[in-house]
Amino acid sequence: MVQFPSFHSRTARSECSAAPGGPASTAPMDLARRQRSNGRKEAPGDEELLVGSNVQVNGMINDQLFLAFMKQLGAVRANDEDLILELMTQGGDADTAKRIALEIRVFQRYSGKSAYVVGKTAVMSAGVTIFSAFECADRFLTPDTTLLIHERHIEKTITLQGPIKSCRQVIREELAALETAERVEREDFEHFVRGSGMSAEDLFERAKENCYLTAQEALDLRLIARIID
Repeated sequence: MVQFPSFHSRTARSECSAAPGGPASTAPMDLARRQRSNGRKEAPGDEELLVGSNVQVNGMINDQLFLAFMKQLGAVRANDEDLILELMTQGGDADTAKRIALEIRVFQRYSGKSAYVVGKTAVMSAGVTIFSAFECADRFLTPDTTLLIHERHIEKTITLQGPIKSCRQVIREELAALETAERVEREDFEHFVRGSGMSAEDLFERAKENCYLTAQEALDLRLIARIID
């Protein structure tokens, strides 16, 4: 079960902030300029990104939201459009978020179109998994946005009953499931930081506590292309 902490945890935010004078405190790379030099299509302007989204993922991530997302994505494909996804969420079901992220990557790989994400106000917990489906150069945040990254939380009761060997097998299976979940989570963190100024190992350590990032901190770490307003 995913658990959501208080939005205004100052202690948690300080744990994830870049150290003064460190690499992340330097001016961020101009990703738009790098896009042009690498032959990438230049991203839309701020106004189009802010008001021109053709897919909206707003609210708790669940089965109902997934169905709405797929319907909107189908319309984008039918109209042969670039994808501009508006994202605001406090989190939700982690597996549903991973499926949404998968569909976004499939769109990027096979549609021949560009895909951009605009995070507004809150991109938290499972929402970061969706955000991670986009390259850093295609991510944008409004100035008021807060990102929250943390390890996946699990709440489960294990009942042991019967012969000792059977009980040991139950424990082994549960441990294997946890190890698999940890490996998948690390892969998600690697997607999130790829191409940025933050390493996956650094993020993995910080995410053991609730890691809050402001839009400016995300820009300083080159996790996003720019802040739009």
